[in-house]
Amino acid sequence: MDDSNIVPFERPKPPSGYHAKSMKSSLVDQASEIITDPQILVNVVSKRVAQLNQGRSPLIDTVPSMGAADIALTEIIEGKVVLKDEEE
Repeated sequence: MDDSNIVPFERPKPPSGYHAKSMKSSLVDQASEIITDPQILVNVVSKRVAQLNQGRSPLIDTVPSMGAADIALTEIIEGKVVLKDEEE
């Protein structure tokens, strides 16, 4: 078969339930001062992003340029989302 007869097609990206936007690194730095364990920070942000994508309302004032991760990080920074102390 002659390669000149092959027409390349791009595979469509699978649909996503949310519009992914990159996180602002300054927010990550600020949130990591509050939740110092990186694994826990990732888990908290991931869980909150999932809640936001399922329709939960943000706990802060938002602007259209903010992605779900930015909202979650800002909520942590502003003390709206906190880790529950296991001793309580």
